[in-house]
Amino acid sequence: MPELQDVLREHGKDWLARYTPGPEQLKAYEAILACRTASLGIHVDTCEECGHAEISYNSCRNRNCPKCQSLRREVWVAERGADLLDVGYFHVVFTVPEQLNPLFWRNQAALYGLLMRCSWETVRDLAADPRYLGARTGATAVLHTWGRQLQYHPHAHLIVPAGGLATDEGDEARWVPCRRPDFLAPVRAMSKMFRGKLMAGLKELWRKGGLDLGGCASHLAADGAMRALVDAMYETDWVAYCKPPFKNAGEVLRYLGRYTHRVAISNSRIVSMGDGKVTFRYRDNRDGRVKNLTLSAVEFLRRFFMHVLPKGFAKVRHFGILAGRGKRERMALCRELTGTPEPDPVDVPSILRRLLGFDPTVCPVCGGRLVPERRILGPELLL
Repeated sequence: MPELQDVLREHGKDWLARYTPGPEQLKAYEAILACRTASLGIHVDTCEECGHAEISYNSCRNRNCPKCQSLRREVWVAERGADLLDVGYFHVVFTVPEQLNPLFWRNQAALYGLLMRCSWETVRDLAADPRYLGARTGATAVLHTWGRQLQYHPHAHLIVPAGGLATDEGDEARWVPCRRPDFLAPVRAMSKMFRGKLMAGLKELWRKGGLDLGGCASHLAADGAMRALVDAMYETDWVAYCKPPFKNAGEVLRYLGRYTHRVAISNSRIVSMGDGKVTFRYRDNRDGRVKNLTLSAVEFLRRFFMHVLPKGFAKVRHFGILAGRGKRERMALCRELTGTPEPDPVDVPSILRRLLGFDPTVCPVCGGRLVPERRILGPELLL
């Protein structure tokens, strides 16, 4: 089966000839192309018993590379297991209307951050409302920018515990569970509040001259165009919905494993490549069936590289009781209040063994212990 790296080898130059990638896109292109090849060098592990040398190519470790996310994802998910409580969890999704896509594309860092912040503030404010929960909750938020056919589709996924810490002034801390296990807050209220918060932030950026209205958003630079868009957005029904809650912590972890360190497309979804075209699998939202889509190789690469995030942008963020400052103390309190046992420490070597199907520290010749000996960079291999 072909991989993304194969598509880059065959058609990457055609993509470069037609489009002008940004610095992060070009960095991702070069990294994925070089991943686990001689150009990145090798590392050598040597057996302490028999002296056997095990040689492996170095990985690129780029966060957009389909090959380099498995271990990072599994370790991250195991660490998040320490934050899970013995309560239900909701999966909330916030999406912006496609009319805003040109603005988001031209102002990625600012508007992706605004999307994640407004999504969390919507959940926070509704959860604090005594009509619904009346407590201080938290969320793990994940930004995605793609749809199932790799089209541009910015949206945020939030994992929210079904409860929170009481917000009253009593001396004794309390855990407040959701009144109903399948209800966090009205979806219509979520949609309206999210729309109001995001549009308020968008207007503030516009007022201060903080929006780039060039390129695909240049039509909004005309007199009255931006105002007309803002007015239209207030008349549009925005999409925010809360999926049925997860049944247990294991489901939450499996979900996080699928979504957090996910890239726009995995190698396993690429079906074939030939005659200048790439075919990949996707699930059709309309009927739930898995189908194949064939694109020109250049269009396939254009869509893939649309989802390379700005440099340093954090696509996974933690809010509320899960935020960094004071998190250890808050989570210890929440575990006590919900009867959640202390988490086991993360065992990275066992995760690596499970992913590989063998122990990379064991010599394949004599069963002795392999220890790192040296790392040789790409240019040194050519000497």
